Amino acid sequence: MKEHKEKILSICNQICTNTLMETLDIEYVDVGENFLVAKMPVTPKVHQPDGVLHGGASVALAESVGSAASYVFLDAKEFYVRGIEISANHVKSVTEGFVYAKAAMIHNGRTTQLWEIKITDEAGNLISNCKLTTIALPRQ
Repeated sequence: MKEHKEKILSICNQICTNTLMETLDIEYVDVGENFLVAKMPVTPKVHQPDGVLHGGASVALAESVGSAASYVFLDAKEFYVRGIEISANHVKSVTEGFVYAKAAMIHNGRTTQLWEIKITDEAGNLISNCKLTTIALPRQ
């Protein structure tokens, strides 16, 4: 299982080259039976003007990890995955360190999937709670 886990994380990180995920320094760090985790550094690059993590950066992290989780848990050779709706509740501010986003599947339908993404700080405090709906479209 460990080799399989490392292979999945390696693939997820490799496909981020020259993307928003690379720009935001998002790194996939853990995967399990029904979840995927990514981390992102909280630096001035992702701050609002007043020095706290920008909600848009949090949402970008959430959509990135949820969409990547769809690719991991669905057959990416058979489907394109696209996010079709995302919502976020930001409950705590953070100014430095790392935030971690854990995407867990709530619903796995034939066409749509529903993900809950909890973003926490290094101490495990909830920063944002997000919900992402993805759609799996057949490749032709």
